[in-house]
Amino acid sequence: MGPTDRQTLMVRRSIAAGAGLLVLVLFIFLLRGCLDARKERAFKDYVRDVGALVQESDQESKSLFELLSGGGGSDVDVQIKLDGFAAESSKLVDRARGTDHPDELRRAQNALIEALEFRRDGIRGIADALPNAIAQQQDRREGTERIAREMQNFLTSDVIYSARVIPNLAGPLKEAKLSGEQLPQSQFLPEVAWLQPDTVADRVGKLGGGGGGGKGPAAPGLHGNGIAGVTLGGQALNPGAAASIRATDDLKLQVQVINQGENTETDVKVKVTIGKGGDAIKLEKVLDSIAAGETKPVEIPVATRPPTGQNVPVTVEVEPVAGEKKTENNKGAFSAIFTQ
Repeated sequence: MGPTDRQTLMVRRSIAAGAGLLVLVLFIFLLRGCLDARKERAFKDYVRDVGALVQESDQESKSLFELLSGGGGSDVDVQIKLDGFAAESSKLVDRARGTDHPDELRRAQNALIEALEFRRDGIRGIADALPNAIAQQQDRREGTERIAREMQNFLTSDVIYSARVIPNLAGPLKEAKLSGEQLPQSQFLPEVAWLQPDTVADRVGKLGGGGGGGKGPAAPGLHGNGIAGVTLGGQALNPGAAASIRATDDLKLQVQVINQGENTETDVKVKVTIGKGGDAIKLEKVLDSIAAGETKPVEIPVATRPPTGQNVPVTVEVEPVAGEKKTENNKGAFSAIFTQ
Protein backbone atom coordinates (compact mmCIF):
# COMPACT_ATOMS: atom_id res chain seq x y z
CA MET A 1 0.00 0.00 0.00
CA GLY A 2 1.45 3.32 -1.03
CA PRO A 3 1.52 6.58 0.93
CA THR A 4 -1.54 7.92 -0.83
CA ASP A 5 -3.56 4.83 0.00
CA ARG A 6 -2.54 5.05 3.63
CA GLN A 7 -3.55 8.69 3.81
CA THR A 8 -6.88 7.89 2.20
CA LEU A 9 -7.46 5.10 4.72
CA MET A 10 -6.62 7.38 7.63
CA VAL A 11 -9.01 10.03 6.33
CA ARG A 12 -11.76 7.44 6.03
CA ARG A 13 -11.10 6.21 9.54
CA SER A 14 -11.19 9.77 10.87
CA ILE A 15 -14.48 10.40 9.12
CA ALA A 16 -15.88 7.14 10.46
CA ALA A 17 -14.71 7.98 13.98
CA GLY A 18 -16.22 11.47 13.72
CA ALA A 19 -19.47 10.06 12.45
CA GLY A 20 -19.50 7.54 15.28
CA LEU A 21 -18.83 10.28 17.82
CA LEU A 22 -21.62 12.39 16.32
CA VAL A 23 -24.01 9.46 16.53
CA LEU A 24 -22.99 8.90 20.16
CA VAL A 25 -23.54 12.57 20.99
CA LEU A 26 -26.92 12.54 19.26
CA PHE A 27 -27.84 9.35 21.12
CA ILE A 28 -26.90 10.92 24.45
CA PHE A 29 -28.97 14.02 23.67
CA LEU A 30 -31.91 11.89 22.60
CA LEU A 31 -31.58 9.72 25.69
CA ARG A 32 -31.41 12.77 27.94
CA GLY A 33 -34.44 14.25 26.19
CA CYS A 34 -36.37 11.02 26.68
CA LEU A 35 -35.39 10.89 30.34
CA ASP A 36 -36.38 14.52 30.84
CA ALA A 37 -39.72 13.91 29.12
CA ARG A 38 -40.30 10.81 31.23
CA LYS A 39 -39.43 12.73 34.39
CA GLU A 40 -41.76 15.56 33.39
CA ARG A 41 -44.58 13.08 32.78
CA ALA A 42 -43.91 11.42 36.15
CA PHE A 43 -44.08 14.78 37.93
CA LYS A 44 -47.30 15.78 36.17
CA ASP A 45 -48.88 12.35 36.73
CA TYR A 46 -48.12 12.54 40.44
CA VAL A 47 -49.58 16.04 40.78
CA ARG A 48 -52.70 14.82 38.98
CA ASP A 49 -52.95 11.78 41.28
CA VAL A 50 -52.58 13.96 44.38
CA GLY A 51 -55.31 16.24 43.04
CA ALA A 52 -57.68 13.31 42.58
CA LEU A 53 -57.00 12.01 46.10
CA VAL A 54 -57.53 15.33 47.89
CA GLN A 55 -60.57 16.13 45.77
CA GLU A 56 -62.21 12.95 47.06
CA SER A 57 -61.07 13.79 50.59
CA ASP A 58 -62.50 17.32 50.41
CA GLN A 59 -65.79 15.95 49.09
CA GLU A 60 -65.84 13.57 52.04
CA SER A 61 -65.33 16.56 54.33
CA LYS A 62 -68.33 18.34 52.78
CA SER A 63 -70.54 15.28 53.21
CA LEU A 64 -69.28 14.63 56.75
CA PHE A 65 -69.98 18.11 58.08
CA GLU A 66 -73.36 18.30 56.36
CA LEU A 67 -74.17 15.05 58.14
CA LEU A 68 -72.95 16.31 61.52
CA SER A 69 -75.00 19.48 61.11
CA GLY A 70 -78.25 17.53 60.98
CA GLY A 71 -78.61 16.45 57.37
CA GLY A 72 -78.46 12.68 57.69
CA GLY A 73 -81.86 11.26 58.63
CA SER A 74 -82.31 8.98 61.64
CA ASP A 75 -79.58 8.23 64.18
CA VAL A 76 -79.09 4.78 62.64
CA ASP A 77 -78.74 6.28 59.16
CA VAL A 78 -76.18 8.79 60.42
CA GLN A 79 -74.13 6.07 62.09
CA ILE A 80 -74.17 3.93 58.93
CA LYS A 81 -73.02 6.89 56.83
CA LEU A 82 -70.25 7.74 59.29
CA ASP A 83 -68.98 4.17 59.22
CA GLY A 84 -69.01 4.38 55.43
CA PHE A 85 -66.98 7.60 55.50
CA ALA A 86 -64.47 5.92 57.82
CA ALA A 87 -64.10 2.99 55.43
CA GLU A 88 -63.67 5.27 52.40
CA SER A 89 -61.06 7.42 54.16
CA SER A 90 -59.08 4.28 54.97
CA LYS A 91 -59.17 3.31 51.28
CA LEU A 92 -57.85 6.77 50.36
CA VAL A 93 -54.85 6.19 52.61
CA ASP A 94 -54.18 2.85 50.92
CA ARG A 95 -54.44 4.44 47.48
CA ALA A 96 -52.05 7.20 48.49
CA ARG A 97 -49.52 4.65 49.69
CA GLY A 98 -49.70 2.87 46.32
CA THR A 99 -49.27 6.03 44.26
CA ASP A 100 -46.14 6.06 42.06
CA HIS A 101 -43.93 9.07 42.63
CA PRO A 102 -40.49 10.32 41.56
CA ASP A 103 -37.76 10.15 44.21
CA GLU A 104 -37.65 13.96 44.26
CA LEU A 105 -41.26 13.98 45.53
CA ARG A 106 -40.74 11.43 48.30
CA ARG A 107 -41.19 14.02 51.08
CA ALA A 108 -44.41 15.27 49.55
CA GLN A 109 -45.63 11.68 49.27
CA ASN A 110 -44.88 10.90 52.92
CA ALA A 111 -46.59 14.10 54.07
CA LEU A 112 -49.64 13.36 51.91
CA ILE A 113 -50.03 9.92 53.48
CA GLU A 114 -49.68 11.42 56.96
CA ALA A 115 -52.33 14.08 56.27
CA LEU A 116 -54.80 11.49 54.97
CA GLU A 117 -54.09 9.25 57.97
CA PHE A 118 -55.05 12.07 60.34
CA ARG A 119 -58.30 12.54 58.41
CA ARG A 120 -59.02 8.81 58.54
CA ASP A 121 -58.36 8.68 62.30
CA GLY A 122 -60.57 11.72 62.93
CA ILE A 123 -63.52 10.27 61.04
CA ARG A 124 -63.16 6.90 62.77
CA GLY A 125 -63.02 8.62 66.17
CA ILE A 126 -66.14 10.68 65.44
CA ALA A 127 -68.00 7.56 64.30
CA ASP A 128 -67.07 5.87 67.60
CA ALA A 129 -68.04 8.90 69.71
CA LEU A 130 -71.35 9.72 68.03
CA PRO A 131 -73.60 7.35 70.05
CA ASN A 132 -72.62 9.16 73.26
CA ALA A 133 -72.85 12.60 71.64
CA ILE A 134 -76.55 12.08 70.80
CA ALA A 135 -77.45 10.22 73.99
CA GLN A 136 -80.18 11.43 76.30
CA GLN A 137 -78.26 12.46 79.38
CA GLN A 138 -74.79 12.36 80.97
CA ASP A 139 -72.93 10.66 78.11
CA ARG A 140 -73.64 13.60 75.80
CA ARG A 141 -70.92 15.80 77.27
CA GLU A 142 -68.30 13.07 77.03
CA GLY A 143 -69.31 12.33 73.44
CA THR A 144 -69.32 15.95 72.27
CA GLU A 145 -65.98 16.66 73.94
CA ARG A 146 -64.43 13.66 72.22
CA ILE A 147 -65.78 14.75 68.84
CA ALA A 148 -64.27 18.20 69.42
CA ARG A 149 -60.92 16.54 70.18
CA GLU A 150 -61.16 14.47 67.01
CA MET A 151 -61.57 17.71 65.05
CA GLN A 152 -57.95 18.42 65.99
CA ASN A 153 -57.00 15.58 63.64
CA PHE A 154 -58.58 17.47 60.75
CA LEU A 155 -56.83 20.70 61.70
CA THR A 156 -53.51 18.84 61.92
CA SER A 157 -54.09 17.28 58.49
CA ASP A 158 -54.70 20.72 56.98
CA VAL A 159 -51.51 22.11 58.54
CA ILE A 160 -49.47 19.15 57.27
CA TYR A 161 -50.91 19.52 53.78
CA SER A 162 -50.25 23.27 53.53
CA ALA A 163 -46.89 23.27 55.35
CA ARG A 164 -45.37 20.02 54.03
CA VAL A 165 -47.16 18.62 51.01
CA ILE A 166 -47.40 21.87 49.01
CA PRO A 167 -43.82 23.10 49.65
CA ASN A 168 -42.36 19.66 48.94
CA LEU A 169 -44.26 19.60 45.66
CA ALA A 170 -43.43 23.17 44.67
CA GLY A 171 -39.66 22.92 45.25
CA PRO A 172 -38.88 19.91 42.99
CA LEU A 173 -41.34 21.16 40.36
CA LYS A 174 -39.51 24.48 40.24
CA GLU A 175 -36.16 22.72 39.85
CA ALA A 176 -37.66 20.69 37.00
CA LYS A 177 -38.83 23.97 35.40
CA LEU A 178 -42.46 23.00 35.97
CA SER A 179 -43.28 25.78 38.44
CA GLY A 180 -46.30 26.73 36.32
CA GLU A 181 -48.00 23.45 37.20
CA GLN A 182 -51.19 24.03 39.22
CA LEU A 183 -50.80 22.58 42.72
CA PRO A 184 -53.92 20.94 44.23
CA GLN A 185 -55.13 22.69 47.39
CA SER A 186 -57.02 20.95 50.18
CA GLN A 187 -58.76 21.87 53.44
CA PHE A 188 -60.75 19.35 55.46
CA LEU A 189 -61.85 21.34 58.55
CA PRO A 190 -64.36 23.95 57.29
CA GLU A 191 -64.15 26.23 60.35
CA VAL A 192 -62.23 26.28 63.65
CA ALA A 193 -65.49 26.64 65.60
CA TRP A 194 -65.80 22.84 65.32
CA LEU A 195 -62.89 22.57 67.78
CA GLN A 196 -65.16 23.88 70.56
CA PRO A 197 -67.33 21.37 72.50
CA ASP A 198 -70.15 23.94 72.69
CA THR A 199 -70.28 24.19 68.91
CA VAL A 200 -70.25 20.40 68.55
CA ALA A 201 -72.99 20.04 71.16
CA ASP A 202 -75.14 22.62 69.40
CA ARG A 203 -74.79 21.17 65.89
CA VAL A 204 -74.51 17.45 66.60
CA GLY A 205 -77.32 17.77 69.14
CA LYS A 206 -79.72 18.19 66.21
CA LEU A 207 -79.12 14.53 65.40
CA GLY A 208 -80.17 13.11 68.75
CA GLY A 209 -83.28 12.75 70.78
CA GLY A 210 -82.31 14.66 73.93
CA GLY A 211 -80.94 18.00 75.09
CA GLY A 212 -82.32 21.43 74.44
CA GLY A 213 -84.91 22.08 71.80
CA GLY A 214 -87.49 19.63 73.09
CA LYS A 215 -86.53 16.68 70.88
CA GLY A 216 -87.30 13.07 71.59
CA PRO A 217 -88.86 11.35 74.58
CA ALA A 218 -88.19 12.82 78.00
CA ALA A 219 -87.13 10.92 81.10
CA PRO A 220 -89.84 10.43 83.76
CA GLY A 221 -90.48 13.31 86.15
CA LEU A 222 -90.78 17.06 85.87
CA HIS A 223 -88.68 19.02 83.37
CA GLY A 224 -88.16 22.74 83.13
CA ASN A 225 -85.59 25.51 83.19
CA GLY A 226 -86.02 29.20 83.82
CA ILE A 227 -84.23 32.52 84.00
CA ALA A 228 -83.15 33.42 87.53
CA GLY A 229 -81.41 36.67 86.60
CA VAL A 230 -79.64 38.58 83.84
CA THR A 231 -76.71 40.99 84.05
CA LEU A 232 -75.11 42.97 81.23
CA GLY A 233 -71.74 44.62 81.74
CA GLY A 234 -72.11 43.87 85.45
CA GLN A 235 -75.46 45.68 85.67
CA ALA A 236 -78.61 43.79 86.57
CA LEU A 237 -81.38 43.91 83.98
CA ASN A 238 -84.96 44.22 85.19
CA PRO A 239 -88.19 44.21 83.16
CA GLY A 240 -89.72 47.66 82.73
CA ALA A 241 -86.56 49.64 83.52
CA ALA A 242 -83.76 50.65 81.15
CA ALA A 243 -80.29 49.99 82.56
CA SER A 244 -77.40 52.27 81.68
CA ILE A 245 -74.58 50.11 80.30
CA ARG A 246 -71.13 51.20 79.15
CA ALA A 247 -70.36 49.71 75.70
CA THR A 248 -66.84 48.39 76.31
CA ASP A 249 -64.76 46.05 74.15
CA ASP A 250 -65.07 43.28 76.76
CA LEU A 251 -68.82 43.60 77.28
CA LYS A 252 -70.41 40.37 78.56
CA LEU A 253 -73.97 39.27 79.26
CA GLN A 254 -74.59 36.69 81.97
CA VAL A 255 -77.75 34.63 82.36
CA GLN A 256 -78.48 32.71 85.54
CA VAL A 257 -80.27 29.52 84.44
CA ILE A 258 -82.20 27.56 87.05
CA ASN A 259 -83.32 23.95 86.67
CA GLN A 260 -86.78 23.79 88.24
CA GLY A 261 -87.42 20.17 87.32
CA GLU A 262 -86.49 16.76 88.70
CA ASN A 263 -83.98 15.73 86.03
CA THR A 264 -80.52 16.73 84.94
CA GLU A 265 -80.84 18.56 81.63
CA THR A 266 -78.09 18.64 78.99
CA ASP A 267 -77.21 20.90 76.08
CA VAL A 268 -79.53 23.71 77.15
CA LYS A 269 -79.39 26.51 74.59
CA VAL A 270 -79.48 30.14 75.75
CA LYS A 271 -80.31 32.72 73.06
CA VAL A 272 -79.91 36.49 73.30
CA THR A 273 -81.01 39.28 70.95
CA ILE A 274 -79.77 42.85 71.45
CA GLY A 275 -81.62 45.38 69.28
CA LYS A 276 -84.26 44.68 66.68
CA GLY A 277 -84.65 44.28 62.95
CA GLY A 278 -81.83 43.51 60.55
CA ASP A 279 -79.22 45.22 62.75
CA ALA A 280 -80.01 43.13 65.82
CA ILE A 281 -77.11 41.35 67.52
CA LYS A 282 -77.94 37.66 67.92
CA LEU A 283 -75.97 35.52 70.37
CA GLU A 284 -76.27 32.04 71.77
CA LYS A 285 -74.44 29.58 73.97
CA VAL A 286 -75.07 26.00 75.09
CA LEU A 287 -75.03 24.98 78.75
CA ASP A 288 -73.56 21.47 78.80
CA SER A 289 -75.57 20.23 81.77
CA ILE A 290 -77.51 21.47 84.79
CA ALA A 291 -78.69 19.27 87.65
CA ALA A 292 -82.16 19.34 89.16
CA GLY A 293 -82.51 22.36 91.47
CA GLU A 294 -79.17 23.81 90.35
CA THR A 295 -78.58 27.40 89.20
CA LYS A 296 -75.76 27.93 86.71
CA PRO A 297 -74.38 31.07 85.06
CA VAL A 298 -74.03 31.25 81.27
CA GLU A 299 -71.66 34.01 80.19
CA ILE A 300 -71.90 35.28 76.61
CA PRO A 301 -69.42 37.84 75.20
CA VAL A 302 -70.94 40.69 73.17
CA ALA A 303 -68.33 41.10 70.42
CA THR A 304 -70.35 43.59 68.33
CA ARG A 305 -70.87 47.04 69.79
CA PRO A 306 -74.57 47.92 70.21
CA PRO A 307 -75.88 51.40 69.27
CA THR A 308 -75.35 54.07 71.92
CA GLY A 309 -77.55 56.85 73.26
CA GLN A 310 -80.88 55.12 72.70
CA ASN A 311 -83.17 52.58 74.31
CA VAL A 312 -82.14 49.15 73.00
CA PRO A 313 -84.33 46.08 73.62
CA VAL A 314 -82.61 42.99 75.05
CA THR A 315 -84.40 39.64 74.91
CA VAL A 316 -83.17 36.44 76.55
CA GLU A 317 -84.55 32.94 76.02
CA VAL A 318 -83.69 29.57 77.53
CA GLU A 319 -84.94 27.06 74.97
CA PRO A 320 -87.40 24.47 76.35
CA VAL A 321 -86.06 20.96 76.97
CA ALA A 322 -87.76 17.67 76.24
CA GLY A 323 -90.82 17.20 78.48
CA GLU A 324 -91.01 20.86 79.57
CA LYS A 325 -94.64 22.00 79.79
CA LYS A 326 -94.54 25.43 81.44
CA THR A 327 -92.32 27.85 79.56
CA GLU A 328 -93.55 31.22 80.87
CA ASN A 329 -90.30 31.92 82.71
CA ASN A 330 -88.04 30.80 79.84
CA LYS A 331 -88.06 34.26 78.28
CA GLY A 332 -87.18 37.72 79.54
CA ALA A 333 -87.58 41.13 77.88
CA PHE A 334 -85.33 43.98 79.06
CA SER A 335 -83.94 47.26 77.77
CA ALA A 336 -80.61 49.05 78.02
CA ILE A 337 -79.12 52.41 77.10
CA PHE A 338 -75.51 51.99 76.01
CA THR A 339 -72.96 54.74 76.57
CA GLN A 340 -69.45 55.32 75.28
